[in-house]
Amino acid sequence: MTSGPTAERLPNCKICGGATRPFGEKSGRVVVRSFRFLCCDVCNFISVANPCLDFSMLYNEDYYRGKGADDTVDYLFELERPKATIRQYEWRGIRRVVEHLQGDLSGVRWLDYGCGSGGLVRYLRRQNIDAVGFDEGRIVSLARAKGIPILTETELEREVGRYSIITMIEVIEHLPDPMPVLRNLRRFLKPGGLMFVTTGNSAQHRKRFMDWPYVLPDVHVSYFDPHNMQIALNANGFACTFPGHIPGWDDIIRFKVLKALRWRKVGMLEKLIPWSLVSRFIDSRVRSSGHPVGRAV
Repeated sequence: MTSGPTAERLPNCKICGGATRPFGEKSGRVVVRSFRFLCCDVCNFISVANPCLDFSMLYNEDYYRGKGADDTVDYLFELERPKATIRQYEWRGIRRVVEHLQGDLSGVRWLDYGCGSGGLVRYLRRQNIDAVGFDEGRIVSLARAKGIPILTETELEREVGRYSIITMIEVIEHLPDPMPVLRNLRRFLKPGGLMFVTTGNSAQHRKRFMDWPYVLPDVHVSYFDPHNMQIALNANGFACTFPGHIPGWDDIIRFKVLKALRWRKVGMLEKLIPWSLVSRFIDSRVRSSGHPVGRAV
């Protein structure tokens, strides 16, 4: 960055308020322009400085079919074929992680924030867990038509202090300003309630950040590591612990690997892989399980 009266004044970090510096540029897949990245000198939070805010264009029908900015997603297939999609491994893994952290899930209320097509909500409800979702994407109406309870913003506002569990599964990286969202979600948790967030771990990729396949600047605009995730959670009313690779993460990593390989359906071939070993090895490299878990204080 140049000095002097004509130098561009960069915004402070949205997580800790520290000074930021340019961190490179990358072209979008859907939005045909260059996106500029900033990195905080204090907490290493990485963000897109000039995000696209035309959400109706980004999250259109093509996006939910895997033909948009992220070609590894296929929410419509997951909605129509829940017993065939590899996403069921992620759903199972999330339930196991939360059960390990929370104990008996009978009688708890669970909100999946940014639920997409509501697959996790439907999976949990079929196991008699009182789960609901919240999202505002185009696919929500299709999910509701299948009986999946996805709240409107007005309905969610009536739920203050009523949840024991909130999950944000691969959501926070889509938020241009994550802090107000975390602050708002804290209102919906009971004291001691669990906040479980999954997102990529930028600490493992900082040296070759632009080569990381997770860097999709059309839609992924906020990149966390465990340190700045803890700062974000602490600042918004959560105490943090770092449980690491607890039961359930094997399934979550299994899904992530198959998704990256463009695998769509469960099958005999992938079931022959020793996932307990493979998942733990891969997680030792990418540290997806390294992020903290929050408890409402």
